[in-house]
Amino acid sequence: MQLITAHMAEDKANHTLQTIKAYGKSLWSFIRYRVKNDADAEDILQDVWYQLSAAVNAEPIEQTGAWLYKVARNKIIDKHKKKSESLINDLFGSDDEDDESLGQDYESLLLPELNTPENAYMNQMVWDELFAALDELPEEQKQVFIWHELEDLSFAEMTDMTGVPIQTLVSRKRYAVLHLRKRLKQLYDEIINS
Repeated sequence: MQLITAHMAEDKANHTLQTIKAYGKSLWSFIRYRVKNDADAEDILQDVWYQLSAAVNAEPIEQTGAWLYKVARNKIIDKHKKKSESLINDLFGSDDEDDESLGQDYESLLLPELNTPENAYMNQMVWDELFAALDELPEEQKQVFIWHELEDLSFAEMTDMTGVPIQTLVSRKRYAVLHLRKRLKQLYDEIINS
């Protein structure tokens, strides 16, 4: 009995290694094309391999390639959702501890768990309003916000690209965030009061 169990475990390990060899490069390319940097792609790929090893031990996978790409796509979506949650916290967080109106649960409104047409419409409306509000900003503030929040560049990377001191970039982003908070709070109030 132990010999059979050991043989099955060895077969599963060999299958996992063969799958990694067969799909590793194409899966890496698939993930890398959809995320901002190599580090994120490596993290997602490791999560996919981990999930593969756990799934192979639990039950056989019929269409390995399709399963791998589905898992990778889900991990990429999770990564983008976490980034969106971070962006929402940045926009709707309050520097003023006395401002209770900004302490409301924006995240549940903007990133609802249920995927309904109404939620999709509201989410699109918020993103449209965000981009409209971005267009109202001076170009320098808009660019810093986009680089930092949407393209995931660090302030040091922006300084290297532009030659502008980090403190100036931080200040520009702060003014952008204050403007966006004000504009998106108006939308939030309209949604809540309707």
